[in-house]
Amino acid sequence: MTKRELMDKYPISLLEIDRENTTFKSVDDILAHLKSKIDIHPVATFIAIFDHYSHTNSLDDGALSEDILDAKNIICCFGKQLPDATLLSVRPRSIGVAELSDKFVVSFMDAPNPQAQDAMEAWVKSIVNK
Repeated sequence: MTKRELMDKYPISLLEIDRENTTFKSVDDILAHLKSKIDIHPVATFIAIFDHYSHTNSLDDGALSEDILDAKNIICCFGKQLPDATLLSVRPRSIGVAELSDKFVVSFMDAPNPQAQDAMEAWVKSIVNK
């Protein structure tokens, strides 16, 4: 897993997974796996799946990179406390999964909560299962 600064301001975690290093065959397979991790987590709660590929493709001025075959986000929340209204700005969490011809690219913006960060990193790393 690598750390990057996206657009010079967003700290993200990223894992590129070659197809030969996972048994998952599609974005939907990976999302089902990630949802199972969310479902058993003692704090996290599943919110939704967002089909970013279909959304962007449906826009008259939408632009998709030619190498992206599918792209979806799984959205969840780890918030068990809300001591300050401004914390809503960093919730909920989203993990993006993109399918390219030779690999999957899984990424998320780093969480301010270390337990949430650790959980998401473990979930993403578990996609590499071969």
